[in-house]
Amino acid sequence: MNRLPRITPWVLFALAATFCVAVYREHLIPTISTVSAAVAQNQAPPDQGQDPAAANLAPSGPSYTTEAPPPPDQSAAPGQAAEQPTETATQPPPPLPNYNQPPPPADGYIWTPGYWAWGPTGYYWVPGAWVEPPYMGALWTPGYWGFYGGRYLFYPGHWGLHIGFYGGIDYGFGYVGLGYEGGYWNSGHFFYNRVYNHLDTRVVHNVYSYNAGNRARSVPRTSFNGGSRGVQVRQRPSEAAAAREPTAPRMSSQVQHAQSYSTARGQLAAQNHGRPATPAVSRPLPADRNVKPTTHNESHGGQPKENNR
Repeated sequence: MNRLPRITPWVLFALAATFCVAVYREHLIPTISTVSAAVAQNQAPPDQGQDPAAANLAPSGPSYTTEAPPPPDQSAAPGQAAEQPTETATQPPPPLPNYNQPPPPADGYIWTPGYWAWGPTGYYWVPGAWVEPPYMGALWTPGYWGFYGGRYLFYPGHWGLHIGFYGGIDYGFGYVGLGYEGGYWNSGHFFYNRVYNHLDTRVVHNVYSYNAGNRARSVPRTSFNGGSRGVQVRQRPSEAAAAREPTAPRMSSQVQHAQSYSTARGQLAAQNHGRPATPAVSRPLPADRNVKPTTHNESHGGQPKENNR
């Protein structure tokens, strides 16, 4: 009778251990294909564990289901906004265009999504861009348009340690209408979520995968809050808590970036029919180290005077 070689039990043990590890990893660390399928179905992959980007929301208890449209006669944004409106329009902004995100140029850059701004010739598109944050741990809360008091008001974005209210607008690339799922800060380093970002892992090194599922409460491509056709979402408790924290206004590089496209023909909504010639730029915006977070009592009406337009 042939006897099995002595090494055979060890081979079988190694194969069994490899299989167990594979099963374990498959459940706790979803593959890209698993995550992509879950995104397409608007549901989270099983057994993902805790959302690491949940730290981007200010602690205030449950806040994902408290939504209601603002009163039709309301003349200001729901709750206490970190910034006061800087632009007023009599017509709604166009729908958000579909576009591709360029990869980040290096570790530590934050994605700032594109948006419609108002100028002498009407709405124009400000391209999305990667921005070097003004200080470590800074997160970007995008600006948004809101229909309040019979007017369309633009509330500019700001920097802070947590994500504030941005109208419930689904800007994409991690800005799903509530919080930010594109990444998070940890021990002085920014970690990028590959589910929501276009990444070159030869350039950025802190990468993970987590699908937040169908957290967005907005209508796809809707670009403003309130009214009868806007996103019907009010400020959540976590966003209200973030508004009470020290925040920093847009950096001068961001203001100049927006102004540089105000007269570009291909960016004007009246000319591009909702398809801007430059929806995003690959050139990153530098940080303005003079921008520091302040409380609202220290600022001028919620925004420093030098940045008012």
